[in-house]
Amino acid sequence: MHTKDLVVVVTGASSGIGRATALEFARHGAALVLAARGAEGLEAVADECRARRGARAVVQPVDVADEAAVAELARRAVGEFGRIDVWVNAAAVAVFGAVEDVPADEVRRVLDVNVVGCLNGARAALPVMRRQGAGVLVDVSSVLGLVSSPYNSAYTISKHAVLAFDASLRQELRLAGERNVRVCTVLPATTDTPFFQHLANRTGRRVRAMPPVYTARRVARAIVGTVRRPRRTVFVGVSARSLRLAAALAPGTVERILAVKVDRTLFVRREAAPHSEGTLFTAQSGPGSVGGGWHGTARTAGRRAGVAAAVGAATAGALRRARR
Repeated sequence: MHTKDLVVVVTGASSGIGRATALEFARHGAALVLAARGAEGLEAVADECRARRGARAVVQPVDVADEAAVAELARRAVGEFGRIDVWVNAAAVAVFGAVEDVPADEVRRVLDVNVVGCLNGARAALPVMRRQGAGVLVDVSSVLGLVSSPYNSAYTISKHAVLAFDASLRQELRLAGERNVRVCTVLPATTDTPFFQHLANRTGRRVRAMPPVYTARRVARAIVGTVRRPRRTVFVGVSARSLRLAAALAPGTVERILAVKVDRTLFVRREAAPHSEGTLFTAQSGPGSVGGGWHGTARTAGRRAGVAAAVGAATAGALRRARR
């Protein structure tokens, strides 16, 4: 599918991966319908999109957990541009904390946004795409849709669920003979976005992006590439692809390694943080941004090499055990 002149809906468009994706599609000449909860951030990114090759962009504040609001978003897209070629579900929230420390309403909110939000997007977009006879639905999951992490159970559950949901959806479309309506799941590794500044935190410790950290534009380019050549799943980042292989060969070893790595590198040592709901229930204020200030090229390259070495060691150990 050529990206020029496509009509693209992006949720979570005011910040991070969603914002980077909107800008990348604008660079390729797409018309954009941008959704998120924060109106100020949406207007800011819409202005940036319009500055890129004069892209057409309209905005609509939406909470993706609200089914009626998401359905109205689809109607707005069709009303403005006549069709929906691509729908990208990139909205996400998180709460960090031990399982017994996170309130049930905060867990439900993560699942409502990250999982039900994708369901609502699919239910709104797919009827339009079926009538057209073509379209691409892209759900942004995470490498945590394949492996797991301590202190982040609600988000991990949600990203596993997105992967499973998309598989079910592909099966239904295939059985219905809808070969030109495609469903793609993108699984990035840790990405440089404001996500870590805005998450809810119940750990008592200040959270930071766990290296290696990749740029949001790298994920956005992968999403655009996936629309051009749809694939079931796309892993973004060397560490994501390495973890995929290692988890298949030595799931127990990877689980143990990640537990230690997260505990040692996810938090700023000896720096406490108050309990916070972050942006779970309220929209991010201000104009928003793509990056969160976590990406440092040289530092990240070194840490990436360290992760690759650790994953390689786990994989080699699993292969040795398998040969015995």
